[in-house]
Amino acid sequence: MANSILEMKQITKTFPGVKALDNVNLQVEKGEIHALVGENGAGKSTLMNVLSGIYPYGTYEGEILYEGEVCKFQQIKDSESKGIVIIHQELALIPYMTIGENMFLGNERGSKFNISWSETYGKADEYLKIVGLKESSKTLVKDLGIGKQQLVEIAKALAKDAKLLILDEPTASLNESDSKALLDLLLQLKKKGLTSIIISHKLNEISYVADRITVIRDGSTIETLDKNKDCISESRIIKGMVGRELTDRFPKRENKEIGAIALEIKDWNVYHPLYTERKVVDHVSMYVRKGEIVGISGLMGAGRTELAMSVFGKSYGTNITGSIEIHGKEVELKNVKAAIQHKLAYVTEDRKGNGLILSNSIKKNTTMANMEEISNHTVIDKDKEYHVACDYVKKLRTKCSSVEQNAGNLSGGNQQKVLLAKWMFANPDVLILDEPTRGIDVGAKYEIYSIMNQLVAEGKSVIMISSELPEVLGMCDRIYVMNEGRIVGMVQAEDTSQEEIMSCILKSSNG
Repeated sequence: MANSILEMKQITKTFPGVKALDNVNLQVEKGEIHALVGENGAGKSTLMNVLSGIYPYGTYEGEILYEGEVCKFQQIKDSESKGIVIIHQELALIPYMTIGENMFLGNERGSKFNISWSETYGKADEYLKIVGLKESSKTLVKDLGIGKQQLVEIAKALAKDAKLLILDEPTASLNESDSKALLDLLLQLKKKGLTSIIISHKLNEISYVADRITVIRDGSTIETLDKNKDCISESRIIKGMVGRELTDRFPKRENKEIGAIALEIKDWNVYHPLYTERKVVDHVSMYVRKGEIVGISGLMGAGRTELAMSVFGKSYGTNITGSIEIHGKEVELKNVKAAIQHKLAYVTEDRKGNGLILSNSIKKNTTMANMEEISNHTVIDKDKEYHVACDYVKKLRTKCSSVEQNAGNLSGGNQQKVLLAKWMFANPDVLILDEPTRGIDVGAKYEIYSIMNQLVAEGKSVIMISSELPEVLGMCDRIYVMNEGRIVGMVQAEDTSQEEIMSCILKSSNG
């Protein structure tokens, strides 16, 4: 390929018991935005870790040609010195350092023993201007929203003279407007000659920015689609990813049986744990019935997670007032243990930080919320623990080498399934799911939707918080719309639209 900046040829990478990449080929043209798509565990991030030197030369088979030269990177600094910079899904910024300090960390301005702060902040401000951030480079990272932090990461990459920028799920934690701004920035940088590889599960975003799309399935290259030559539709991409047509993104629920109110929250108020004068949940009242999926929709910062965590054993907030009734009876959920005892479960949006212990096995993570069930007088029954974990791996179709595998070595979608298994094993009556499909592929999403349907078919209740409006509309019976800590509307899913929900949010905003 005459205009090729990168060729990865027959890349094979094996982990104990798993072949993650099997003769994968990838060609990227200079100045294009190239998308890499596939199900969780398909090998996308592994391939980029090979390219960037995170997995050094010698730990994989195959060849990397970059700008016509054979590369044998031993560490990430080797690839960065050539202008290949990777931005991971979990941002690598230090909250209590300034933007400027973060941008040049390990790449300091000045001499070895004397950092030039005027050059550091002057250069940082130049790069912030390029990415469209108006903040001073002396601003602490902790004072930025997640969308702006993502832009800082791109500015940091540009400060390393990036020629090839790799973005792994860059919009997974962003709302629609921040996502659009980031994608438009990539298109602007493309005009200036920057080449990008973007990994994303958001197919509408891929269609918006990508010139070409390479599909990977089960560690192998399936095809590369060219926007100028091929008819690219979401259904075509999905078929390549999952190996089958996915005609309906949301599985239908048969024989809905919605019963009595299972959980009711009345006049619920919560203040911020640090800024105790700031109210984050304001007089919220809502309920969910047996056999019902209820959605909570709203923009980032609306207070949805704060509401869910404060209800779940007061695990967030201060000066909490209001009442909770479970099956018509008022209960006091003073802590997480009390919430679990009252058959309430909360699947956090932060599966890596608060949901799972990544250094522990799938087996231990699966059973940790219900140890009594696998114990005999405080002694764990190892056989029972093993069989429980195996049952959930089978039931949820979790891809792993065995239940002894560490959760940290699983793909995002499979980690999400382990987190679901953990709370399903706790046998709750009411399950609160906070962004349950964030950062996972369409195939894994469909499986999680099917699990939700199965739970409500068994008479359980599900509350789903989601930033994806099609998901809320496709899965829920009723939707509460939340903005600035308040419930600003409640609609029947079948009678509303994305436009009506957004209109409800915007009309309720202050100012």
